[in-house]
Amino acid sequence: MASSTTPGTPAATPGTPAVLRAMNDRAALDLLVLHGPLTRTRIGELTGLSKPTTSQLLARLETAGLVRSSGSESGRPGPKALLYEVDPSAAHVAALSVGHTGISAVVADVTGRVVGRGRVGADAVAEDVRNRTAQLVHEAVEAALAEAGLRADRLHHTVIGTPGALDPVSGELRYAPHLPGWHSRTLLAELTEEIGTPVRIENDVNLAALAEQYQGAAQDHDDFVLAWVDRGVGAAIVLGGTLLRGATGGAGEIGYMPLPGAPLARGGEG
Repeated sequence: MASSTTPGTPAATPGTPAVLRAMNDRAALDLLVLHGPLTRTRIGELTGLSKPTTSQLLARLETAGLVRSSGSESGRPGPKALLYEVDPSAAHVAALSVGHTGISAVVADVTGRVVGRGRVGADAVAEDVRNRTAQLVHEAVEAALAEAGLRADRLHHTVIGTPGALDPVSGELRYAPHLPGWHSRTLLAELTEEIGTPVRIENDVNLAALAEQYQGAAQDHDDFVLAWVDRGVGAAIVLGGTLLRGATGGAGEIGYMPLPGAPLARGGEG
């Protein structure tokens, strides 16, 4: 059966040497992030790759600036084996939390270590705030970068957690009427231009669920619900290991569920 591809885009062929190299490189990076410094021998054991193949992938990752040697393994007979680790400076990301009193930002390196923090206080419903949301986000990120001693061009990606959820069709933030400055349909493009990196806006409870799945109470569970009770009530749903967002991004927004005898929530559409 013939496969369809986008005109002008070369089709990726599974099983080609380039694809296999990329898969091996990714597997090695994942192991180094998970376990910390490893020897070439141990990487080969964990991936099932031969010594020559493991040496080649480590050389590629070193050349790309993703991996570096970090001393040698001691306490064993024979020649000391070099240890390899992910180079923390290979990439940096910004993570922001948005609330009704301001915007907090952290910058972390590729290992997840926080290297800088910043915060901009601002009343979310103030008239002078509504039209400069992107500028406030930029200020918070700049403050975190300054504390980290990093230039803006060292930042690779930005993720923003909000109490609402981004509608995947309209691009508008829903379920957050208390954040009027975040409801522009062009906000994502404005943020991307202002910060200079790709930007993702995600529901804050969804992000908490992903954190629990990665290194928290839900590590060994593919199906779970995280309930969140704060100024509002929300939840995140993970099924089969995948976060469930819903058709309009509102899966888990239990605070907006109609209940018998209860008044309907108004303004949740933003």
